[in-house]
Amino acid sequence: MPLVPAYIEALRPYVAGMSAEEARRRYNLPLIDKLASNENPLGPSPVAVEAMQRSLGGLNLYPTGGQLLRQRLAELYELKVENVITGSGSEGIMANIIRTFLLDDDEVLTTENAFIGFRVLAQSRGVAYRTVPYREWRYDLAALAEAITEKTKIIYLANPNNPTGTIFTRHEFDDFYRHVPERVLIILDEAYFEYAKDHPKYPDSMHYRYDNVITLRTFSKIYGLAGIRIGYGFAHERLIGNLMKVKLPFEPSAVAEAAGIAALEDREFLHRSLELNARGLRLYQQAFSELGLTVVVSEANFVMIPMASAEQAGRVAEGLLERGTIVRPLTAFGLPHCLRISTGTAEASERCVAHMREVMGKEATCPDPAKSR
Repeated sequence: MPLVPAYIEALRPYVAGMSAEEARRRYNLPLIDKLASNENPLGPSPVAVEAMQRSLGGLNLYPTGGQLLRQRLAELYELKVENVITGSGSEGIMANIIRTFLLDDDEVLTTENAFIGFRVLAQSRGVAYRTVPYREWRYDLAALAEAITEKTKIIYLANPNNPTGTIFTRHEFDDFYRHVPERVLIILDEAYFEYAKDHPKYPDSMHYRYDNVITLRTFSKIYGLAGIRIGYGFAHERLIGNLMKVKLPFEPSAVAEAAGIAALEDREFLHRSLELNARGLRLYQQAFSELGLTVVVSEANFVMIPMASAEQAGRVAEGLLERGTIVRPLTAFGLPHCLRISTGTAEASERCVAHMREVMGKEATCPDPAKSR
C-alpha cells in the first residue's frame, strides 16, 4: 500500500501569482504594479490596522476561535450565532466543508475552469470532480442542474466568478435551485460580494437561507486583509454545528478576528474601494476594447481578457511584466489563452493601459504563429 494516495500524488498545488519583489529582481525595475491577485490597491482598512495594533498586547493568550466576530456578524445580518462560522479566509472554511461532508463515493459538481483553490481542495479528498462548460463565460446553471446525479454531494458556485468576473442572476438561481435535491450542499462563494451587491439582478445569498446552502465571504478583497487570512460563512445551524466539530479550535487568530470586527465598521474605506474599482473597470473596458481586445464584463475587481491563443497570452503577459505590470495568465485555471487583470490605484491602472497599448502595438506587427499553422 503506498504511503501517499494516488490522488494526492497526481494533485497539482495552487501556485500564487508572481510577487512584486520577484518581478523587481527579475527585471530590475524601480516601479512594479501587481495587478495579478485581485488585491485591494488601497491597502488594508485603516480602522482594521488600528484594531490589529491594539490586539498585539494579548498575543500571549489563545484567541476566541472567532466567537466575537461570529457575534458581530450575527448582529449585522440578523442571524443567530449558530448560523455563522469564521475561518482562515473563505478557503479555510471551504477546506472544512470538504473534510466534513464528503465521503469516498461522493461527487463534486461545478463549472469548468472554476476557482482553482476550490478545485485543489476538492481533488485533495480523492472524490470525483465533475464539471460542465461555461456558457458565454458564465455559469451554465441549467446544464449544472441536468448534470446532478445520485452521487452529487456538493455543488460549488462562485458569484461573482473567479476568474471570469461574471455573475448569474436571481432568476437563473431560482430556476436552478428547484432542480437541486435537499441532500446536495450548495456552496455559494461570494468572495467578491461587495463589488456586485448593488447589481439589480444579483442574487444576494442572504435572501436564500435554505437548509442546504452555505454562503462564504472574505475580508481578503474589498477590506484589503488578504495577508491575515480571515473569512466567514452563513448556513443552517446544523451545517455550522458540524463544521465547528472539524475546524481548528483557535482559528482564526486573535489579530485576524480584531481586524475583521473593525473592518465591518469602516464604511468610508468600503465606499472609497468601490469607487476606485468602478473607475478601474470602466477604464479597462473602454481602453482594452479600443485595442480590439475582448473584455469579459465583470462585476468583481478584475477583468478577464481572452486572447487569440495561448502563445499570444504568454507574449502579452511577458510584455506587460517587462514594463512593470504583473497580470495573471490563467494557464493554471485551464484557460491558457486568457489573462486576468486586477484593478489598481488610478495611476497603476493608467500605467497598465499604457503598457497594454505598447504591447498590443508590437503584437500588430508580429502575427501570431499559432494562426499560420
